[in-house]
Amino acid sequence: MLKKLFGLAAATSLLALATTADAGELKLGHSTWVGYGPFYIARDKGFFKEEGVDVELVIMEDTPIKMGALMAGQLDLVASTVDEFPIYMKPGIGLHYILAVDNSKGGDGIVANKDITSVEGLKGKKVAFEQGSVSQFFLNALLKDAGMSQADIEPVNMAATDAGVAFAAKQVDAAVTWEPALSQGAKAEHGHILLTSGDKPGLITDVVAVTTDTIAAKKDDLAGFVRGWNKALDFIKTNPDEANAIMAQGVGGWLSDPAVFAETLAGIEYLDKDKNIAFFGTPEAPGPIYKTLGTAIDIWKGFDRIQVDVKPEDIVDNSFLVK
Repeated sequence: MLKKLFGLAAATSLLALATTADAGELKLGHSTWVGYGPFYIARDKGFFKEEGVDVELVIMEDTPIKMGALMAGQLDLVASTVDEFPIYMKPGIGLHYILAVDNSKGGDGIVANKDITSVEGLKGKKVAFEQGSVSQFFLNALLKDAGMSQADIEPVNMAATDAGVAFAAKQVDAAVTWEPALSQGAKAEHGHILLTSGDKPGLITDVVAVTTDTIAAKKDDLAGFVRGWNKALDFIKTNPDEANAIMAQGVGGWLSDPAVFAETLAGIEYLDKDKNIAFFGTPEAPGPIYKTLGTAIDIWKGFDRIQVDVKPEDIVDNSFLVK
């Protein structure tokens, strides 16, 4: 019954996304995450409209459906992590990152038994993480740096929050998860935080991606979208309490309480115009995004998750950051 209900919900979501927005309008899909709060400030404070574009924000938790909607032209934009998009790219459909949204600086990480004091110490251990997610990418990037691979551990596939619960219950030796499960696991008598995204800046970063067709049809709208984002970040700096209230209400879900939103916010940093320019760089002087994306493509190729032959320079587009 649950599967039938989920299938019906998925079909309904896709039906609602049957077409993208008209000129002057954009439709953006995103999950429930603190990093996406400024979208709601830009919408509710009128910053998008000031820049000549109406943006419809659609919360979609199911990543395959969300990415499929982007590839099918049912969404104009999707916000997700740098590593995730290449998995869902389809042959003949170009994809471009036009904005970096937030950088995880401790909100994601690995909680482990206290006797595991290094990534190398994970060898032969049961490690819980969600396959195909940013958690798997993060873990494999760390294993690669340590001269290891996923074959050196005993993987246990489960959602990030479930992984944290499994660790607290001593069912696994370590878990790749995010807040609040990360801190909760570290509070367990047998646990500690082995490493967080704060130790690897730029590795877990949310970006906004669009297809080549959307850029061709809505270039001015996309430029207005980026400018609206920058205005939202300026508002946050000068009105933090009001900003948190707007963002908590907009994002909703487990972040609907402004106090919880503010607490979770401590694990990320929003990326303004200057930070975007530094992160993207240029084709001649590539920024950190090129390395992160290159690592992701290599890792996902190793798991046969990439359907197209693509390079970072095919995807990274810094042209909207300076308009």
